[in-house]
Amino acid sequence: MKTSSYQGMKQLFVLFLWLFLGAGSNCQAQVEQKAAAVYTTRPPSPGGTGKIYMAREIARVIGAGGGGWLDRSTRQKEEKSLRAIDSMMLTPQSVVADIGAGTGFYSFKVAKKVPKGKIYAVELQDAFVAELEKRRQELGLSNVEVVKGGTKSINVPDASLDLAFMVDVYHELEYPHEMLQAIHKALKPGGKLLLLEYRAEDPKVAIRELHKMTAEQVKKELEANGFRLFRREDSLPIQHFLMFNKKEEK
Repeated sequence: MKTSSYQGMKQLFVLFLWLFLGAGSNCQAQVEQKAAAVYTTRPPSPGGTGKIYMAREIARVIGAGGGGWLDRSTRQKEEKSLRAIDSMMLTPQSVVADIGAGTGFYSFKVAKKVPKGKIYAVELQDAFVAELEKRRQELGLSNVEVVKGGTKSINVPDASLDLAFMVDVYHELEYPHEMLQAIHKALKPGGKLLLLEYRAEDPKVAIRELHKMTAEQVKKELEANGFRLFRREDSLPIQHFLMFNKKEEK
């Protein structure tokens, strides 16, 4: 009887384990299917990836070879970057993330505005990561931390940021849905996300179409991911200035 009972319990345990693992696999499959359903594909347009998010084709990433364009001497005149920084509502203690920091054109300027705070210069491409670290050391900026980001994460602590911003970066994100969720998680309660994007509504903005966005499209995508438009400025020459509040989860 004891052996029989033991064998029966053992079989029951195996059955429960099989059911548990099966349920876990099914849940994981459902999560993966749901994530895949967020995107569709089609033949790529010139400069595009062929990957579609909320009716928008994601643009191909400008590689590290474009660093010279990011640092061009005419950029401040063309984009009024200092005006954009002045509108970021920074305090000396602000903790900020520049996502897709590139060569640090914005990161190192923002660092001077937050001497008692911190800026994470988040970058995916290794060549840019190395360049950011080199420049950080040359400038002796102890409040700048260079971070290697991922395609679905920014790799900064949860609930740590007062502000995250992307300058002409969002339209190139390979996984915009996942990245917005990661940014939402990284923002403090009341934290904000700022997007600067070339204005697609203006035909005079001489930028390739897939590297521009309309304010309506930006708003649609961010509101679907837990953000609410907080502030819009139209004072920049060729870019949208769209700042969003983090919606708090109920």
